[in-house]
This record gives sequence, C-alpha cells and structure tokens, in this order.
Amino acid sequence: MSLIKSIGGKNVNFDFNKEFLSIFSDKIKALDIKFINQTLEDLHPSDVANLIENLSSETRAKLIEIEEFDIDPEIFVEINESIQTEILQLLSSDSIAKIIKRLESDNAISIIENLNKEKKNSVLDKLPPKDRFLLEEGLSYPEDSAARIMQREFTAVPSDWSVGQTIDYLRESKDLPEEFLEIFVVDNEFKPIGIVPSSRVLRTPREKKMNSIMREMPVLISVNMDKEEVGHTFENYNLVSAGVVNKNNKLVGMITADDVVTVVQEEAEEDVLRLAGVGDEEITDSVIIKTKRRFNWLLLNLFTALLATWVISLFGASIEQMVALAFLMPIVASMGGNAGMQTLAVTIRAIATKELSSGNFNKIVGKEFLIGILNGIIFAIITAIIVQFWFQESKLSLLIGISMVLNMIVAGLFGILVPVSLKKANIDPALASSVFVTTITDVIGFLSFLGIGSYFFLN
Repeated sequence: MSLIKSIGGKNVNFDFNKEFLSIFSDKIKALDIKFINQTLEDLHPSDVANLIENLSSETRAKLIEIEEFDIDPEIFVEINESIQTEILQLLSSDSIAKIIKRLESDNAISIIENLNKEKKNSVLDKLPPKDRFLLEEGLSYPEDSAARIMQREFTAVPSDWSVGQTIDYLRESKDLPEEFLEIFVVDNEFKPIGIVPSSRVLRTPREKKMNSIMREMPVLISVNMDKEEVGHTFENYNLVSAGVVNKNNKLVGMITADDVVTVVQEEAEEDVLRLAGVGDEEITDSVIIKTKRRFNWLLLNLFTALLATWVISLFGASIEQMVALAFLMPIVASMGGNAGMQTLAVTIRAIATKELSSGNFNKIVGKEFLIGILNGIIFAIITAIIVQFWFQESKLSLLIGISMVLNMIVAGLFGILVPVSLKKANIDPALASSVFVTTITDVIGFLSFLGIGSYFFLN
C-alpha cells in the first residue's frame, strides 16, 4: 500500500500512493464507514490530515457528509488552512462548536477566525458563556499578535503555596491543561513572578514553598507583541514556554514552543514566497486566485523591464556598429542580478532575525562593498579572458571587465540598501526588494557596459 511505520502504537504514514488513495476514495463513495474509521484510527493524526488533503474536493466533501463520520479535532488542526476553510463550509454550526469545545483556545481561535461573520456568530452562540467570552476576547486582538497564538489554559499557583499544596491542586483540579511542563508562580494580584518546572515540583519535599524553588522569569510576552517577535524571544532565551500578560501585567495566557515553531515556519515560508513576489499563496488555491495574487508584481516587473529596454535603446548606434555588444549585454546584467539577489537574501534574513542593526550597519555595507569588488575583479578576469579568446578584441575584453566590476559593486550595495530603506519606510522588504534590486542592477549594468562601449568604439 504505502510506506508505514509504527510509533507509539500509531501507524505513521510517509507517502500515500495513488492505489491507496483510489481504494480509500472508493470506500468513501461506497459509504464503508467501518473501513474508513478503522483506517483513520490506525494512522497518526497528522497523516490522517495529509490523507484528507490529498483527496479530491468532491471525495472530501462526501467524506464530511457521511452521517457516521466524526472528524477528530486533533486531526482537524493538522489540516492546512485552505482545506480547513473548505471543510468548515461543509460542517454545520453544531459540528464546528463540538470541535472547538475539545480544542485548546489557541487552536480554537485559529479555526473560528476562518468563518464568515454569520457562521462565526452562530458557532459562538452554541458555546458555553466562558468559552465564548475567551474566544471573543482573543479575536479582538490584532491577527499577528501574541494573543492570537496563546492558550488560555495554563497552570498557576500562589507564591506562598507549598509544594504539597501544589501537587494536591494539580491532582484534583479539572480545569488544567492536559499537558504542561512549567508551572507559573503568581503574586496576590495574579502577576507572574517566577516559573517552576513540573519535574522540580515532583522531586522537592512537600513542605518547601514554591517561591523558594522557582526561578525568575527571563521574559514576559505582551498580548500585543508581534508573533514574529515572539519567535525571536523564544530563540534568544531558549524558552519552553512563556507567560503572556495584559496591559496590567496580569497573567492571561501561555505560549508554548510548539506554537512558536509553527509561527517561525509560517514566517519563513511567507518571506520566501514574498521574495518571489507570490505572497500568501496555498497550493490548493484556485487558478483565478493565484493569477490575481501574482498579477501586480508581474505588471511591475514588466514596467521595470521596459525601463531597462529604454536604456538599451539609447545606445542603438553603438550596438549597430559593434554587434558583439548585444551578445554580451545579458552576461553583465545576469551576473549583477544574481549577485544582488545573494546580498538581498542575506540582508532580509538579517533583518528578520534582527542581526542587522544601526550599530553594525556601516560595517555590513562596507563588507558588501568589498565583496562586490572582489567578486567583480574575479569574474571580470574570467569573463575578459573568455571574450578575448572568443572575439579577439582587447577593447571588448577590457570593456566587459570594467562593467562587471562596476555592476557587482552596485549589486552588493543595493542588495542591502534597498531592503533596509523599504524597512524604514514600513514596507515589507521581502515583498518589494527583489523587483527594485533587479531593476537597478539591470539599468546600471546596461549603462556601464553600453556607455563605456560607446566611448571605446565610437571615439
């Protein structure tokens, strides 16, 4: 069937082949609920999500509509967002409310925010008042804020409690998270003052006070902190979890490392897509949606290409007299463009990870200038030698060498200056930089190559 391994009593699937998908689809059409449930029970939730994603839209809709089929919330949160939205449109408000009741608050918010206003209100009306209040409060915060990824289920105890009191509380309370690694210690105003690993509680005598075994919290997360900043905070302080506080510094939630891993992955994917001018695009998006998202940047690319073409047209006479210039123009532009994109990729990463600051900016720019000179000289020599053997023209070899050095220097400098300038202008550098860097290197490459060429061959 497909490659299967067993981990912790669950089969972990690494690849669903066409034969298996075909069999499973046929069983759905035949309403063989026994086979469907048995198959899904034997797989890990993430693999069930993968299986559902690989079904056709029609088959997936048929699966959801089967009366006896009840999608596990643990599976639902593993399904990618676009398929989640598709499934949510098929589910009744009662079914969605049933799923949300069994999820942690952060996962519940990520689901309910994908509903339209009418269905969202309908689902909220079917939830217990406490759950509804927490979800509505979470939805009131900005989409990219820490409040949207925090879970409101956490473990906190007063600082004057003993270890014995804490253990008894952990055993008897039903409102605690199913899993937690750290226990927050709070003062009388419910402000967090420390944290204790659950393992330390289990290994400490019952009479010890919690404030005597806690460690100070290295950092607290504000509800309004940007999700990307949360990721940097976890990385800088090597956190397993972190408390989230409101404007009064009272503990209102907790963010765990697994939530941050998801955020960091999403941010990285977003930057890669934006660097290519694609934006937030899912593989499951329709042709029309993808076309619309790519149109604007392709249109901008067209105008920048016309600008480069206009620069070339200024040197028509030179090209007519020395046809070899037309052959060699793409070399200069291509090398400059690639060099610029290398610097651009490194710069955007440095901006994202906050490695680039005002303190080291001049040093970094100077370094890119030197890299441009060195690469320019190296490739100028290589290209000049090739051109000399090819055309047997020393002026042409010298021309392309000089142009190569100039364009590589410009590429290095603008590869860092463009994204930094866009960042200062509050424009996402990952989204807009590539178009400007490519245009600048093309224009400078053509100007230097054809401008110097006109001087050499027309004078």
